[in-house]
Amino acid sequence: MSEASDDRTDEELERIRERKRERLESGESSTLSDDGAADGSRADADAAAAPDEPVHVETEAEFEETVAQGVVLVDFHADWCGPCKMLEPIVADIAETTDATVAKVDVDAHQGLAREYGVQGVPTLLLFVDGEPAERRVGVQDEGALRDLVAQHV
Repeated sequence: MSEASDDRTDEELERIRERKRERLESGESSTLSDDGAADGSRADADAAAAPDEPVHVETEAEFEETVAQGVVLVDFHADWCGPCKMLEPIVADIAETTDATVAKVDVDAHQGLAREYGVQGVPTLLLFVDGEPAERRVGVQDEGALRDLVAQHV
């Protein structure tokens, strides 16, 4: 991958971090009420529970725990994969701006998980709903298409 492309990816990630910092500093994040809902709505509680950055899965147990509840977009990727690097800022933005959790699984480090979920090429995106795979996409995806995919299940 070229140095210019790496710079664009770094700039995109920094832009996402800056937006998150601004949101936090402006007080946009709300606190949960006694029933676990923010502002009285269950969707807000789910959004509050979903991390604003991708979760980098380190163990199979962590993977199972991450996908067990809610809507989770799993990015099966590899460090050496150019298209995976192109997809990285897109999935980071999905994590920040949607109610879904985004998990990243390195297929080289977690070959068993990749095999279990039939990953034959990278990047492969699996959308889990309450612990069950619901959708599969292979290759770089358009951000709008991923947003639509997540929105169908949130």
